[in-house]
Amino acid sequence: MAIVEFDDMECPMCGQDNPLLMGAAAKYHIPWIRYDFPLPFHAWSFQAAVDARWFDTKSKKLGDDFRNAVFANQPSIETEADLRAFAEKFAQDHGVGFPFVVDPQGKLAAEVKADYALGQRVGIEHTPTIWVVTNQTSGVPYVEVVDPNQLYAIIDQAMAETANEAPAHTTHAHHHPVRQ
Repeated sequence: MAIVEFDDMECPMCGQDNPLLMGAAAKYHIPWIRYDFPLPFHAWSFQAAVDARWFDTKSKKLGDDFRNAVFANQPSIETEADLRAFAEKFAQDHGVGFPFVVDPQGKLAAEVKADYALGQRVGIEHTPTIWVVTNQTSGVPYVEVVDPNQLYAIIDQAMAETANEAPAHTTHAHHHPVRQ
Protein backbone atom coordinates (compact mmCIF):
# COMPACT_ATOMS: atom_id res chain seq x y z
CA MET A 1 0.00 0.00 0.00
CA ALA A 2 1.18 3.53 -0.72
CA ILE A 3 0.09 7.13 -0.99
CA VAL A 4 0.72 8.46 -4.50
CA GLU A 5 0.64 12.20 -5.07
CA PHE A 6 1.06 14.46 -8.08
CA ASP A 7 1.98 17.87 -6.70
CA ASP A 8 3.07 21.37 -7.61
CA MET A 9 5.31 22.99 -4.99
CA GLU A 10 3.75 26.41 -5.60
CA CYS A 11 0.16 25.12 -5.27
CA PRO A 12 -1.48 26.41 -2.06
CA MET A 13 -3.69 23.32 -1.72
CA CYS A 14 -0.62 21.07 -2.03
CA GLY A 15 1.01 23.10 0.72
CA GLN A 16 -2.09 22.82 2.88
CA ASP A 17 -2.38 19.03 2.39
CA ASN A 18 1.35 18.31 2.81
CA PRO A 19 1.36 17.96 6.65
CA LEU A 20 -1.63 15.60 6.44
CA LEU A 21 0.15 13.35 3.92
CA MET A 22 3.36 13.47 5.97
CA GLY A 23 1.39 12.43 9.06
CA ALA A 24 -0.45 9.61 7.29
CA ALA A 25 2.75 8.14 5.81
CA ALA A 26 4.34 8.20 9.27
CA LYS A 27 1.30 6.87 11.15
CA TYR A 28 0.65 3.96 8.81
CA HIS A 29 4.31 3.32 7.89
CA ILE A 30 3.47 3.32 4.18
CA PRO A 31 5.43 4.81 1.29
CA TRP A 32 4.51 8.25 0.02
CA ILE A 33 5.39 8.45 -3.66
CA ARG A 34 5.53 11.98 -5.01
CA TYR A 35 5.41 12.93 -8.68
CA ASP A 36 6.17 16.42 -9.91
CA PHE A 37 3.33 18.13 -11.73
CA PRO A 38 4.42 21.79 -11.88
CA LEU A 39 1.62 23.80 -13.43
CA PRO A 40 2.75 26.06 -16.30
CA PHE A 41 1.16 29.20 -14.82
CA HIS A 42 3.15 28.94 -11.58
CA ALA A 43 6.29 31.10 -11.79
CA TRP A 44 8.69 28.99 -9.72
CA SER A 45 7.18 25.52 -9.28
CA PHE A 46 9.20 23.90 -12.08
CA GLN A 47 12.50 25.21 -10.66
CA ALA A 48 11.43 24.09 -7.17
CA ALA A 49 10.90 20.55 -8.51
CA VAL A 50 14.37 20.62 -10.12
CA ASP A 51 15.90 21.93 -6.87
CA ALA A 52 14.16 19.17 -4.88
CA ARG A 53 15.62 16.57 -7.24
CA TRP A 54 19.07 18.12 -6.75
CA PHE A 55 18.63 17.65 -2.98
CA ASP A 56 17.46 14.05 -3.72
CA THR A 57 20.90 13.44 -5.25
CA LYS A 58 22.43 14.18 -1.83
CA SER A 59 19.86 11.98 -0.05
CA LYS A 60 16.20 11.12 -0.59
CA LYS A 61 15.49 12.35 2.94
CA LEU A 62 17.10 15.72 2.19
CA GLY A 63 14.99 16.05 -0.97
CA ASP A 64 11.82 15.25 0.94
CA ASP A 65 12.80 17.62 3.76
CA PHE A 66 13.31 20.35 1.13
CA ARG A 67 9.88 19.70 -0.39
CA ASN A 68 8.27 19.82 3.05
CA ALA A 69 10.13 23.04 3.90
CA VAL A 70 9.04 24.70 0.63
CA PHE A 71 5.42 23.74 1.28
CA ALA A 72 5.63 25.07 4.84
CA ASN A 73 7.16 28.35 3.63
CA GLN A 74 5.16 28.91 0.43
CA PRO A 75 3.85 32.37 1.47
CA SER A 76 7.42 33.73 1.72
CA ILE A 77 8.40 32.45 -1.75
CA GLU A 78 6.93 34.67 -4.46
CA THR A 79 9.56 34.66 -7.20
CA GLU A 80 12.26 32.39 -8.61
CA ALA A 81 14.80 34.66 -6.84
CA ASP A 82 13.00 34.03 -3.51
CA LEU A 83 13.14 30.30 -4.24
CA ARG A 84 16.88 30.52 -4.99
CA ALA A 85 17.52 32.32 -1.68
CA PHE A 86 15.37 29.76 0.16
CA ALA A 87 17.21 26.80 -1.44
CA GLU A 88 20.62 28.32 -0.66
CA LYS A 89 19.67 28.86 3.00
CA PHE A 90 18.17 25.35 3.22
CA ALA A 91 21.38 23.86 1.80
CA GLN A 92 23.54 25.91 4.17
CA ASP A 93 21.39 24.86 7.17
CA HIS A 94 21.90 21.22 6.14
CA GLY A 95 25.64 21.45 5.52
CA VAL A 96 25.64 21.17 1.73
CA GLY A 97 26.84 23.67 -0.84
CA PHE A 98 24.11 24.68 -3.27
CA PRO A 99 25.57 25.00 -6.80
CA PHE A 100 25.33 28.17 -8.85
CA VAL A 101 23.96 26.08 -11.74
CA VAL A 102 21.70 23.40 -10.27
CA ASP A 103 21.14 21.26 -13.35
CA PRO A 104 23.83 21.97 -15.97
CA GLN A 105 22.98 18.98 -18.20
CA GLY A 106 19.20 19.33 -17.80
CA LYS A 107 18.91 15.75 -16.44
CA LEU A 108 16.84 16.78 -13.41
CA ALA A 109 14.57 18.96 -15.56
CA ALA A 110 14.05 15.96 -17.85
CA GLU A 111 12.95 13.86 -14.84
CA VAL A 112 10.46 16.56 -13.80
CA LYS A 113 9.14 16.72 -17.38
CA ALA A 114 8.81 12.91 -17.44
CA ASP A 115 6.68 13.04 -14.26
CA TYR A 116 4.55 15.78 -15.83
CA ALA A 117 4.10 13.74 -19.01
CA LEU A 118 3.10 10.71 -16.92
CA GLY A 119 0.56 12.88 -15.10
CA GLN A 120 -0.87 14.00 -18.43
CA ARG A 121 -1.09 10.39 -19.65
CA VAL A 122 -3.02 9.29 -16.55
CA GLY A 123 -5.31 12.30 -16.82
CA ILE A 124 -4.17 14.54 -13.95
CA GLU A 125 -6.21 17.75 -14.10
CA HIS A 126 -5.40 19.43 -10.79
CA THR A 127 -2.92 19.49 -7.96
CA PRO A 128 -2.73 17.91 -5.62
CA THR A 129 -4.03 14.65 -7.04
CA ILE A 130 -3.72 12.04 -4.29
CA TRP A 131 -4.41 8.34 -4.49
CA VAL A 132 -4.26 5.55 -1.95
CA VAL A 133 -2.95 2.56 -3.89
CA THR A 134 -2.92 -1.10 -2.86
CA ASN A 135 -1.77 -4.33 -4.48
CA GLN A 136 -5.16 -5.95 -4.01
CA THR A 137 -6.36 -7.98 -6.96
CA SER A 138 -10.11 -7.73 -6.35
CA GLY A 139 -12.06 -4.51 -6.09
CA VAL A 140 -10.41 -1.17 -6.75
CA PRO A 141 -6.60 -1.08 -6.53
CA TYR A 142 -6.57 2.70 -5.99
CA VAL A 143 -8.88 5.37 -4.63
CA GLU A 144 -8.52 9.09 -5.33
CA VAL A 145 -8.59 11.18 -2.19
CA VAL A 146 -10.93 13.99 -3.24
CA ASP A 147 -11.48 15.29 0.30
CA PRO A 148 -8.18 15.33 2.25
CA ASN A 149 -10.17 15.01 5.49
CA GLN A 150 -11.10 11.49 4.33
CA LEU A 151 -7.47 10.37 3.88
CA TYR A 152 -7.22 8.33 7.08
CA ALA A 153 -10.62 6.74 6.55
CA ILE A 154 -9.67 5.76 3.00
CA ILE A 155 -6.36 4.24 4.21
CA ASP A 156 -8.18 2.34 6.99
CA GLN A 157 -10.70 1.02 4.44
CA ALA A 158 -7.96 -0.01 2.00
CA MET A 159 -6.05 -1.76 4.80
CA ALA A 160 -9.19 -3.63 5.83
CA GLU A 161 -9.89 -4.70 2.24
CA THR A 162 -6.28 -5.75 1.73
CA ALA A 163 -6.36 -7.69 5.02
CA ASN A 164 -9.54 -9.47 3.82
CA GLU A 165 -7.69 -10.64 0.76
CA ALA A 166 -4.48 -11.67 2.51
CA PRO A 167 -3.96 -14.89 4.46
CA ALA A 168 -4.88 -14.66 8.15
CA HIS A 169 -1.26 -14.92 9.32
CA THR A 170 -0.14 -11.58 7.86
CA THR A 171 1.64 -9.25 10.25
CA HIS A 172 -0.92 -6.48 9.78
CA ALA A 173 -3.96 -8.58 10.62
CA HIS A 174 -3.76 -8.03 14.37
CA HIS A 175 -3.01 -4.31 14.07
CA HIS A 176 -6.00 -3.54 11.89
CA PRO A 177 -8.93 -5.78 12.70
CA VAL A 178 -11.33 -6.07 9.83
CA ARG A 179 -14.60 -4.29 10.56
CA GLN A 180 -17.60 -6.49 9.90
